[in-house]
Amino acid sequence: MRRTSTWRRRRLTLRTRLTLSYAGLVTASGTVLAAVVYLYMRLVPVSFEPILPEEGDDAVEIQLYLALMMSEFFRTMLVISLGALLLLSLLSAVIGWVVAGRMLAPLSAMSEASRRAAHGDLGQRLDLHGPHDEIRDLADTFDHMLASLEASFTAHRRFASNASHELRTPLATTQAMIDVTLADPEASVEQLRTMAERVRETNRANVETVDALLDLAQAQSGTLAHERVDLAGILRSVLADAAEEARCHQVSLPRPPRASAVVEGDPVLLRQAVSNLVRNAVRHNRPGGSVSTTISGAEPRASSPGQGGTVEVSVANTGPLVSEEDLETLCEPFVRGAGRGRTRGSGHGLGLAIVSAVAVAHSGKLSLAPRPGGGLVAALELPSAPCQEDE
Repeated sequence: MRRTSTWRRRRLTLRTRLTLSYAGLVTASGTVLAAVVYLYMRLVPVSFEPILPEEGDDAVEIQLYLALMMSEFFRTMLVISLGALLLLSLLSAVIGWVVAGRMLAPLSAMSEASRRAAHGDLGQRLDLHGPHDEIRDLADTFDHMLASLEASFTAHRRFASNASHELRTPLATTQAMIDVTLADPEASVEQLRTMAERVRETNRANVETVDALLDLAQAQSGTLAHERVDLAGILRSVLADAAEEARCHQVSLPRPPRASAVVEGDPVLLRQAVSNLVRNAVRHNRPGGSVSTTISGAEPRASSPGQGGTVEVSVANTGPLVSEEDLETLCEPFVRGAGRGRTRGSGHGLGLAIVSAVAVAHSGKLSLAPRPGGGLVAALELPSAPCQEDE
């Protein structure tokens, strides 16, 4: 018996249940109203004294006639009330069906869009118009979710395509070098050594690319350490480590900052972000060029609780002109200053993508701006750490 009842409930659609609810409510209300009026008319005495003869058969006949007339009146009133109640129930069912259909139309469209999205079509939108009620808010949230999913899947497909190309090219190059060398039966030891050195260099570049991919995946994973980190100290260490590479590129570095700027986050990822900014500024520079760094912002004072500050690390370099159109793509994986590079000399093209991912993971942002005389200004802005009681 319970299975039959459950099966029947499952067969009824939400529109049908809403219609039955509307019709049942109207029918119940009408029944109660008709019963109250009928009982009131039957049971409550009415002050009505017709002029009757004082005695005789005529008085009795008139009283009987009045009783029959009142009984017929009540019967007619009951029939009319039941007929009106039936008509009202049918009318409420029709109106309820129409109203429920109009209310549930966005949900039906949402269900269809979900089925199409499950098959890979993320381009459709509900674009619901009308008053800002709960259904409109739900439809807007659904459209925002589809837009986010579409952007995410597009970025992942582009990333997979670029990563495959970036890793396939050096592997094919390595295979070609080995085949050419082995095809020569009289290859000397010097030729074999040269080939081995080139293979080692290519393999080193592949290792750097894979390490950068792992850094990017870690920054996007959402699992971060939360420690107090001095960005100024990280910048000083990064500038010291980049000194040798800067000399090789004939690029001058600035003096390390002395002030401290403390944020809360993952020290490994934050160091990777600052290091990428400095290394990009050195590698995408010109001989005789320079790199300038600034760090601004401080921790919120203990006397101002609830007021969060920001820390900004800005790295600027001289170099080729960067157009506004190129700025939009520089944070994409495997994109370099002059577009998607195909040589290994300018890095793996993941530096700014990693910095952007680290900034987002720490509730910050990465801002890029072209330098008027050529080059790029990259600013990493992060929330400052809350002040500790013992500081």
